[in-house]
Amino acid sequence: MNLFLELRRHGKLAEKRHPMYEKSKFGKFWMYFMSVFWAGYLIFFGTTFAFAFDGGAKEAYHVMNSGLIFILALDFLLRLPFLKTPTQEVKPYLLLPIKRSRLIDFLLLRSGLNSFNLLWLFLFVPFAIITVTKFYGIGGVLTYCIGIWLLIVFNNYWYLLCRTLMDERIWWVLLPIVVYGGIAAALFVPDDSPLFGFFIDLGEGFITGNILTFICVLVAISLMWFINRSIMQKLVYNELNKTEDTTVQVKTVSEYKFLDRYGEIGEYIRLELKLLLRNKVCRKSLYSVTAIVLIFSLTISFSDIYDGGSRDFFVLYNYIIFGILFLSPLMSYEGNYIDGLMSRKESIYSLLRAKYILYSIALIIPFVLMIPGMVTGKVSVLECTAWIIFVPGAVYFCLFQLAVYNNKTLDLNAKMTGRQNVGTGLQNLIAGGAFGVPLLLFFVLNATVGKEVTPWILLVVGILFIATSRWWLRNVYHRFMKRRYKNMEGFHDSRQK
Repeated sequence: MNLFLELRRHGKLAEKRHPMYEKSKFGKFWMYFMSVFWAGYLIFFGTTFAFAFDGGAKEAYHVMNSGLIFILALDFLLRLPFLKTPTQEVKPYLLLPIKRSRLIDFLLLRSGLNSFNLLWLFLFVPFAIITVTKFYGIGGVLTYCIGIWLLIVFNNYWYLLCRTLMDERIWWVLLPIVVYGGIAAALFVPDDSPLFGFFIDLGEGFITGNILTFICVLVAISLMWFINRSIMQKLVYNELNKTEDTTVQVKTVSEYKFLDRYGEIGEYIRLELKLLLRNKVCRKSLYSVTAIVLIFSLTISFSDIYDGGSRDFFVLYNYIIFGILFLSPLMSYEGNYIDGLMSRKESIYSLLRAKYILYSIALIIPFVLMIPGMVTGKVSVLECTAWIIFVPGAVYFCLFQLAVYNNKTLDLNAKMTGRQNVGTGLQNLIAGGAFGVPLLLFFVLNATVGKEVTPWILLVVGILFIATSRWWLRNVYHRFMKRRYKNMEGFHDSRQK
C-alpha cells in the first residue's frame, strides 16, 4: 500500500509539473462544463429509460439489464479514441529494488480506479432510484450500482487486454471482432437467446445483493487482471531491451513522387505520410482505426443492430475518429524534430495546411465504406455528404486549436514504457467536445427543424469553415509562433531520453 500511495503521489506531481498542465481559469471552466454536460446527458437518458420501460410485461430494470451487453460494447468503443494502455515512466523504477510485477499491478490498479469507470453511473443511478427503490429500497440501488461499476471495471481490463495486443500486432483486432461477432450471433440468431436471460439474472443478482453473483464478477476481474499483468510485463521487458530492433527491416521505400507537383505543401504531406506509415505507434493507430471504421460501416450497412438513434451515433463516429485520434496530439509527434521545422520561415504554417488537406482527404475512406449503407437505404446520402463537409470544417477547426497549446513530445515507437500514451486534460476536453457537441447539435436540429433540413444546415456550416480555413489556419500559426519558445521548451523537456 505504501508503494501504491508513493507512486500515486509521483503521478500527481508529474501531472502538475507537466508542460501541458493547464492552469487558466478558462480551461478549467470548460473542463468542468464538459464534465457536467456529459453527466447531464446520461442522467437525462437514465431518467427517460426509467419511464419509457415502465408499464410493460417486464419490470423496467429487467429491460435495462437485458441490454447490459450493449452498454458494455458501447463502453468498449468509447474508450478507443480517449483511453490508451495505462503507461507510466517505469524505467527509473526498474533501477530500484522493486519487482516489475508490482509496478504493473500499480498501473492496473490505477486503471481500475480511473474516474472514467464511474461515467456510466450517471445513467444507472437515476434509473435505479426511479425503478429499483419501489421493490428493494435504497439497499437495492446501492448493490445494483456497485455491481454495474464492477462490470465496467471488468470491461476496462478487457479493453486493456485488446488494446495492448492490438498495439503490438494489428491482427489482434480480430479478437474483439470475433468476441463481439459471436455475442451478436448468440443474441440475434436464436429466437429466444439465453444471453438476454443471463444478463437479466445478473442484474437481478446485483439488485438482491446475491453474494455468488458478486464473487463471480470479482473472479472474472481477477482473471483479466492476471492476463493483463502477464502480457504487459512481457511487453515492457521486450521494449526496454529492444528485442525487436534486430528483426525489423525496411523492405520498401516510397518517396511519393506524385506530391512533387504541389511544392512545399506536397513535401509536408509526404512527411506526414511517412510519419504515419513508418513509425510503430502511428502505424498501429492507423491500422486499428481503419479496421474499426470498416467494421462499423459493414455492421450499419448489412444489419439492424444499429438502427435508430444509435445508427446516427456510429455514422458520426466513423467520420470523426480519424480527426480525434491523429489531430488531438497535433504537433506532439513533430516535437521529436521541432528544431528542424522552426529553422525555416513559415514552415509550421505549411505543415498545418498539409495536415488539414491530408486528414480532410482521409474522410473519403469512411464515405466510401458507407456506400453499401447508402445503397441499402440504411444511411442517407445527404447525411453522409453533410458529415464529410461538416467534420473537416467545424470539427477540425476546434481540433487544430490544440496546435497552439500542445507542447509535449510523443515518442514514435515506445508504447508500454512511455508517458506519451496519457492524454492531457485539454486534449481530452477538446476531443470529447469535438464528438459530443456535433452529436448533440444533430439531435437538437432533428428535433427542432426536422431530419430533412438538418443535413443542409450542417453542410452550410461546414462549407463556411472550409472556405475560411486559410484564415483560421493562419491565425493558429501566428498564435503558435507567439508561444514558440515556451512550446519548444516543453517539447525538449518531454522527449524520451
